[in-house]
Amino acid sequence: MNTRAVARVHLLVSVELTLAGGVLAALCGLMVSGPFVAVLAGAVTGAGVLAGSVVIRRRVFAGFDRAAKDAHDQGYAEGLAQAVLLGIATYGAAVFPLTGGGVSAGERSARRTVAYRISADDGLPHAVRTAAAAALEALDRGEDREAAQLAVKDLHLAVLQLRTGPDAG
Repeated sequence: MNTRAVARVHLLVSVELTLAGGVLAALCGLMVSGPFVAVLAGAVTGAGVLAGSVVIRRRVFAGFDRAAKDAHDQGYAEGLAQAVLLGIATYGAAVFPLTGGGVSAGERSARRTVAYRISADDGLPHAVRTAAAAALEALDRGEDREAAQLAVKDLHLAVLQLRTGPDAG
């Protein structure tokens, strides 16, 4: 729900509470003392409820803004982690091509550069950053295909854990 919709909902709820409080106070005042007290009680109660709604509005929106920022940051980190995984996987395909001579030295260098640049972003969580560094190190050695695949698998698990949360699976 965007901030504009939240503001509209809060405004409508505030108006409803103000009217309900004013009407209830007016009915109580009418039952107790008559029409003058009913109008006075309704007006005072309605004004009090409206003032309370205005005062609490900032607190309501601060909570929504904080939640929206946290969600944005988490989504950015997840997307960046997916990009790191993709970049390192394509670099791994260049280091260990399926056919001999299938990847030129320039393409391999370009894929390596992209993988390193994406992995260096500050928005990347620490667990993914360390797994990416280990995978890049294993791929840079280029000697042991199984060790490199294991490092990329560890990176994939770190990305998956970031997306699903630490308590999943």
